[in-house]
Amino acid sequence: MVPFSFRTHEMHLVSGEPGRACALFWPREQALLVADLHLEKGSHFARGGQMLPPYDSRETLNRLAEAVRRTGARRVFALGDNFHDSLGPERLEPHAAGMLAALTRALDWVWITGNHDPELGTSAGGTCLEELEIGGLMLRHMARPGTSKPELSGHFHPRLVVAARGRRIARPCVVRSENRLVLPAFGALTGGMNAADPIILSALQPADAIDALLPAQEKLVHYPLWRKAA
Repeated sequence: MVPFSFRTHEMHLVSGEPGRACALFWPREQALLVADLHLEKGSHFARGGQMLPPYDSRETLNRLAEAVRRTGARRVFALGDNFHDSLGPERLEPHAAGMLAALTRALDWVWITGNHDPELGTSAGGTCLEELEIGGLMLRHMARPGTSKPELSGHFHPRLVVAARGRRIARPCVVRSENRLVLPAFGALTGGMNAADPIILSALQPADAIDALLPAQEKLVHYPLWRKAA
């Protein structure tokens, strides 16, 4: 885990294998924060005839359980697009459903709804909310331009994209401004958007500086994405 500061709070980036999405651990709240799990994305596309491997939910939940184990988290805040659609909980195969039930029973679990699962009910366990304010921070699915209140969100699946030695390298990253953090997608079957895309930079305004943060060999890498003109 790699520590950094956001407003007055200590946060930790929790990384998996290189190239895999990271989560956020908030020691003050003993909470693990993840975004865009997109559980049951494979079965969603299978219904339309696009046959994807049906094990994405199992893989995502395995990663999540490992992050809980590593951090000792007692709470989980899932920041929207938790399922690929609101009927996803009904399609969970028995093994994945059992894994999720065990997690939501053992932890104080809050689902923040997203654009993919706006009607997510309580069948997946835990508590379901549109947004939540805790510790002076707003937790929601999508960054709200113009807001002055400190905010954590997801939605954009940010990835830092750089060229190195003739290769294009893309890694999931957190995008940070003075008042906002945007988490990368945690799901096993999720893509990503270039963290420097104007859509992301616009969503974090107003800001003086916007950076990509990612862990590298137990160190925090800051990569500048945008700076306010002097």
